[in-house]
Amino acid sequence: MKLTLKIWRQKNAATEGKIVEYPIDHIEPDMSFLEMLDILNDELIMKGDEPVAFDHDCREGICGMCSLYINGEAHGPDKGITTCQLHMRMFKDGDTIFIEPFRAKAFPVIKDLVVDRSSFDRIQHAGGFISVNTSGNTIDANTIPINKKDADDAFDAAACIGCGACVASCKNSSAMLFVAAKVSQYALLPQGRIEATDRVLNMVNQMDDEGFGNCTNTGACEVECPKGISLENIARMNREYLSASLKG
Repeated sequence: MKLTLKIWRQKNAATEGKIVEYPIDHIEPDMSFLEMLDILNDELIMKGDEPVAFDHDCREGICGMCSLYINGEAHGPDKGITTCQLHMRMFKDGDTIFIEPFRAKAFPVIKDLVVDRSSFDRIQHAGGFISVNTSGNTIDANTIPINKKDADDAFDAAACIGCGACVASCKNSSAMLFVAAKVSQYALLPQGRIEATDRVLNMVNQMDDEGFGNCTNTGACEVECPKGISLENIARMNREYLSASLKG
């Protein structure tokens, strides 16, 4: 395959960025998208040019680091996958591919396609901890009866990998789906009920402090989420927040 790549290049958050065009050839359809970028960088290094900075780690759809905006879609044109799971067979010979970083005030550009998503970490830190009985009378979590639907819903919420596709897809750069998933995975389980009130209030307040926008109710976040996190989690978080506010 012969392709034209139009890639966002930006030295750091304080400088202006621009789209730079790169032609690339001999790309196999079975290559992953990141392997294609590896080949481009090898060519740039051989020419003495600066390689394109992009995030990656596990390349197995687990870590969420490979967050790229490809042809106007978070993680690209395929569904239910991360960028590292995207293969070049989703494109055609001669295609032009636009590659940009996730754009949000709370995700400042570090360099090129790499953004700082530590705001997500701070939201999770604001959620605090789960109390554990260490008095010598500890109870194994597996011995606590939990309704199967609640357990399944909590597991589905916990599947969120914090990639930020929900933020990138939302016209308001809202982090509601991410925060709702983190709230839900504990709110649904008895182990998470002890700090439930403080957790939801602190996480939502931290989300607002980080500069994320309000929910648009368009559902783009669920559509683009590589793990299919449901909008039902946002409704659950809103109920948890209302209940915590009334108690507060």
